[in-house]
Amino acid sequence: MALQLYLDLVSPPCRAVYIFAQKNNIPFELKPVDLMQGQQMGEDFGKVNLLQKVPAMKDGDFTLAESTAILLYLTRKFKTPDHWYPSDLHKRARVDEYLSWQHTTVRVHASKVYAAKGLVPLFLGHPLPPEKLDERIGDLNGDLKLFEAKFLQDRPFVTGKEVSLADLVAFVDLMQPFAAGHDAFEGRPKMAAWRGRVEKAIGEDLFQESHKQLFSHKSRLADHIPPEGKEQMKQHILKYVE
Repeated sequence: MALQLYLDLVSPPCRAVYIFAQKNNIPFELKPVDLMQGQQMGEDFGKVNLLQKVPAMKDGDFTLAESTAILLYLTRKFKTPDHWYPSDLHKRARVDEYLSWQHTTVRVHASKVYAAKGLVPLFLGHPLPPEKLDERIGDLNGDLKLFEAKFLQDRPFVTGKEVSLADLVAFVDLMQPFAAGHDAFEGRPKMAAWRGRVEKAIGEDLFQESHKQLFSHKSRLADHIPPEGKEQMKQHILKYVE
């Protein structure tokens, strides 16, 4: 049985797994999971991932959750090029360090800006108050300052001259607010140049393919979610942006 990846490409960690698998010619069967429809809460998906989150992976009888765990599993099983997860002790440690840090910082704050600018007006019928929006953007700006100073510094990529899992994960997270009209790279020439290098390393076609759902997400939501789902989403967004 082929490796199965359960993904919703609107989700940044799902895009990281998808891009990595495609870029490295890893054979897999895509099993779409629509988060807005609540498919992750279904009984069938619960058999794959009891945590009811995406991404999830099934490899024969073995199942795995959490994007970092899946990415590392794929590097080891398919012996992907060393630059993704370097064998060099210090470079690998730097990737591990970023992957350990980002999920409570960049990922959370980038997603909150996306929700504040893109989903709040759509589901609540009005924009988030400016002071609250500024607070969320400020949190993300603080993360970007740290990313530049600590993780990127004067290097082309986090570990040096080649792209790594750290770059890929950071990149997909920072494209999330971009889809809601917030350019996190504006006024940051070093970050903008880094973004261009990562996008080039991924490849234009794969970048467009993997982000197509995200960039068309808002325009599809109004007709995509049933009324009861819209109310649930409204309550979820209110909790998320408070």
